[in-house]
Amino acid sequence: MTKRLQSKYKINRRLQENLWGRAKSPINKREYRPGQHGQKRTKPTDFGIQLYAKQRLKGYYGNITERQFRKIYDEASRRRGDTSENLIGLLERRLDAVVYRMKVVPTVFAARQFVNHGHVKVNGKRVNISSYSVKEGDVIELAEKSKQLAIVIAALDSKERDTPDYIEMDEAARKATFKRVPQLTDVPYPVKMEPNMVVEFYSR
Repeated sequence: MTKRLQSKYKINRRLQENLWGRAKSPINKREYRPGQHGQKRTKPTDFGIQLYAKQRLKGYYGNITERQFRKIYDEASRRRGDTSENLIGLLERRLDAVVYRMKVVPTVFAARQFVNHGHVKVNGKRVNISSYSVKEGDVIELAEKSKQLAIVIAALDSKERDTPDYIEMDEAARKATFKRVPQLTDVPYPVKMEPNMVVEFYSR
């Protein structure tokens, strides 16, 4: 368990964004940064704008470390096509991200823990690596003993989020098919993400 899991919503106040669009986010009550000088307004530099864009995107996916995120960026930049779109595609192909999109858990942090504890199968085989990269056509499902867990039932009943159209979800069977790698416009981010700024940050 990382430190981020213990204080996951602090990043919302630091970035002044409700990253996951949740009602319990502290920014709903205090729209300023934490700390003694949190209410001071300063004009961000170009570097600051790029840094915030990177922190927003990395923070959204939960417990990804800077080293892991940089590795994902490097892979995105090596691939053909638009690096910013490649970056989003690689992030959304992570198994913990797919489990979160399936809406069987309430948060991205719970999704990582769910995968690590062996509750998820890919194409019939148990996978407990949250960074596992899902491919188009892969079938992701919950282990039989995990399908009726209280956290799963509560998450599926929640109206906070909807399953995006690049994931075909069978709620009754607790099973989903990863239909295609999404583009930025396909991903239901509650806040504006700017992967182009992330590319600029790492390209300095």
